[in-house]
Amino acid sequence: MSGLRVIFMGTPEFACPTLQKLIDRGDRVVAVVTQPDRPKGRGLRVTDTPTKLAADELGIPVLQPASANASESLERLSALEPDLFVVVSFGQIFRAPLLALPRLGCVNLHFSLLPRHRGAAPVQHALLSGEAVTGVTTMFMDAGLDTGDIILQAEEPILADDTTESLMERLADRGAALLIETVSAIATGTAPRRPQPGEGVTTAPSIRREQGHVRW
Repeated sequence: MSGLRVIFMGTPEFACPTLQKLIDRGDRVVAVVTQPDRPKGRGLRVTDTPTKLAADELGIPVLQPASANASESLERLSALEPDLFVVVSFGQIFRAPLLALPRLGCVNLHFSLLPRHRGAAPVQHALLSGEAVTGVTTMFMDAGLDTGDIILQAEEPILADDTTESLMERLADRGAALLIETVSAIATGTAPRRPQPGEGVTTAPSIRREQGHVRW
């Protein structure tokens, strides 16, 4: 066992493979932090987030702050004495006090080959751009939007019939494996650290409703 005290922060279904692999690796996940439950579907029924459901099955305490940056949230997270934050599509921007809280920093899994497609919808924008290859990146988080130093990257081909769902499923599995490799390197003090290049930067903001219109 690595001895790392990890706080996992993530919300959607494709964050769950990483959580499971952390458990399989032997890390002590002391808490899962996810977004508050929100109304979902046609009936607008309040629904648990996928990572909350996964954490409940694993017996891990769950925190759902409206803002992880709030003073009350910082106090609760600090009391857990985390070595590392592992973040996969959590859905909130981290401010400096939150970034500084874990002893070994905050590691994020991003679903593109940074610095390409920084933002909330990298998979959708890779498909919209007609790209042949995308991938996953682990990075040390900083105060910017997906601007932190790169740790590891892995490529994933985009197939001709890929949808967001099919591509995301493969990236989630590949990213989980890359994240575990990253955590292992951090635990042994051997994690590489490479600043993102200034060239090749693109952004991937959330998809707007009008972008889903079919042009017959």
